[in-house]
Amino acid sequence: KGQQNWSPTDASTAREFGGPLGMLAMMIGFPLLMYFMWAGAVFYDGQIPRPAQNESFAAFVQHLWFLIRTEAYPNKRAWCIYWSFGFTQLAFYALLPGVYRKGQPLPHLGGKQLDYYCSAMWSFYTSVALGVVLHFSGYFRLDVLIGEYGPLMSVAIISGFLCSFVAYFSAIARGATLRMSGNHIVDFFMGAELNPRMFGILDFKMLVEVRIAWFILFFLALSTCLKQFEEYGYVSVQACFLLIAQYLYAGACAKGEHLIITTWDIYYEKTGFMILFWTMAGVPFSYAHAILYIANHKPSQYHWPWWFVLALLIPYLGVYYVWDTCNSQKNQFRQEERGVVDERTTFPYFKKGKIQNPRTIETSYGKKLLCDGWYGKARKIHYSCDIYFAINWGLITGFASPFPWFYPVFFTIMIMHRALRDNAKCHDRYGKAWEQYTKRVPYIFIP
Repeated sequence: KGQQNWSPTDASTAREFGGPLGMLAMMIGFPLLMYFMWAGAVFYDGQIPRPAQNESFAAFVQHLWFLIRTEAYPNKRAWCIYWSFGFTQLAFYALLPGVYRKGQPLPHLGGKQLDYYCSAMWSFYTSVALGVVLHFSGYFRLDVLIGEYGPLMSVAIISGFLCSFVAYFSAIARGATLRMSGNHIVDFFMGAELNPRMFGILDFKMLVEVRIAWFILFFLALSTCLKQFEEYGYVSVQACFLLIAQYLYAGACAKGEHLIITTWDIYYEKTGFMILFWTMAGVPFSYAHAILYIANHKPSQYHWPWWFVLALLIPYLGVYYVWDTCNSQKNQFRQEERGVVDERTTFPYFKKGKIQNPRTIETSYGKKLLCDGWYGKARKIHYSCDIYFAINWGLITGFASPFPWFYPVFFTIMIMHRALRDNAKCHDRYGKAWEQYTKRVPYIFIP
């Protein structure tokens, strides 16, 4: 019948991501990779750093360390920028208009549904308006952000580790642990607590998933556009493309915040290093290499004809429509299962985001599987759209540097691994109903 309750212990998590050694390798390797790519993007003309002629490997490593120490030092200004932004988002979360929604029933709480306050849409547009006012008033110029990329990245990396430690040890101290493996490395990586909160409505996982990661990416793209206008007197179409792409993604996450409360990340994944570090540092500062490449090179070095950029943008908007409506269909369906029938019509609103009387498959777990709309065509069609977005972020920069292509390659591998995890967990939970669904909808990514 699927998992009816979540026990305090769960040894199965120790087998994910290559076990403790795999998780430890990722916790060490990801920050090192971020610094390596940053050094190549900024100081090696977008190329992979390698020893110069007659330079020993030891001297090469020392040089990289010197660059990190001097050019990516987490200075006071970077700390102030990063955490001022974080605390501002925390305040906006609590104070700006929003809506309340119920989360999924939680087995370890006897089926209790947590209340979620969703105000990210107002937070996003208020943040943009405030940023524009600060920039043009001269109080804080937004083009500083891309110039402080290295120090900001260091602050984000340190903050990701610090918040992960606080989340882990505070959960243990408060007795709020859940599904623990018994291995400290695994439990630190996967998390100890499901929903750490403050004042009842400030859900930290919701905060970092939407407002920190994707808002920072948008502001880095905006910073690059402002930097180009300051230097050249115009903004390249490539920079505009990336700004539009980041606006669409961040805006969609903000307007659909009330829908993501039913997703696997919020419902099941605990608040550990995997989520905290990745949303606070990994996403904004490793997914941004297309933006960083545009910022550090003259438009003539990555020039595409205007018609080519237009040829990218038009299908991009079409895929965005599919991505927006399929995510809305899925999560609107989940909301209606919990008795929430009203539909938010926030910009941009598409009527296809809600299916009337959808076809479903009954499960013994007490839930239904949606097999209509986009999810009647492919089981992970929203992942396909995400992959398409990632490829376009790399393609707009050309092929002169490998770093803008890190995100498309990494994301594709990661999302395919996640699809396998999702399939295994859904099969374990829904059993024969899931087998029936996979027969009815055999395609995973592309119909």
